[in-house]
Formats: sequence, structure tokens, C-alpha cells
Amino acid sequence: MKAWIDIYIGLGSNLDQPLDHVEQAFSTLAQHKHLRNARISPLYQSKPVGPQDQPDFINAVAHAQTQLGPHDVLDLLQSIEQQHGRKRLRHWGERSLDCDLLLYGNANIHTPRLTVPHAHMHERSFVLYPLADLVPQLCFDNGLDFSRFLSRVPFDLEPVKKGI
Repeated sequence: MKAWIDIYIGLGSNLDQPLDHVEQAFSTLAQHKHLRNARISPLYQSKPVGPQDQPDFINAVAHAQTQLGPHDVLDLLQSIEQQHGRKRLRHWGERSLDCDLLLYGNANIHTPRLTVPHAHMHERSFVLYPLADLVPQLCFDNGLDFSRFLSRVPFDLEPVKKGI
């Protein structure tokens, strides 16, 4: 029997009722037959990364356990994005839903389709602070203490809603 792996997923939206998109995406994850023990951080409002001529984002981080492989998780996340009408109009642009696989256990993955840990997570308050809400004592496989990243990134988020 395959081991259950802890995964962390960044969720974000800034179009068409973004709070609803994030909550519905989490609900889909929580009910998925290959995921268990799903939890979500508090939801936060954040300024966009990249072009500033777009609405603020609603962001959260979800945790679950899975026996799926990392690319299967990526496929699942992309299918959820498609269900929410995700279109890639411009780099770091507006979107109805963005689902990013941030962490897959302690795995380091570098393929053309997937980089885990997520390449920019250590720079983004809208990832780090919700992740810290779920796992404040997180330590990376390379020995880096998660709190060191938090101390380098200002808290520039607006709390919107408590997690589950």
C-alpha cells in the first residue's frame, strides 16, 4: 500500500467572485476520493504580483494527504482550474482560479511541467503566511527553518475569512 503524502496547495482568485472560487476549489479538493484530511488556512486579500491594473486577489493555502503522484496532483489542480474557467491571458495576470502545488511531502521535483517546492513561494506573503497558519513549525528537507522566510517577507495581507 502506498504511503499518504502531505501536500500543500496555493489557491488564489481575483475575478468573478474570487472568494467563491477559492472556497469551491477547496470544497472540490476536500471531497476528492484520492485526498483525505483536507484543511484550509484563513483567506487573505492581497495585491497582485506583476501587472497592477487588475483586482486584488483572495488567497489561501490548503493541506491534504494523498497517494497520488505529484504529476497526478498537478493534473487534478489544472482540471479544477478549468472547471472554474481558468484562462491564461497574461503572465501573472488576472485569473478566476489559480491552484499551485507548493509542497509534495519533502520531495524536490524539477520537470518541465512541475517544480516543487514552488519556485517563488519563499518570496510571497500570500503563500507564506497562510502556510504558516496551517503548519507554523514547518521545516524544509534541506534544514531551512520556515520562520526564516517569514521574517524576510512583510505581512501585507488583509484577513478575509477564517479557515476550516
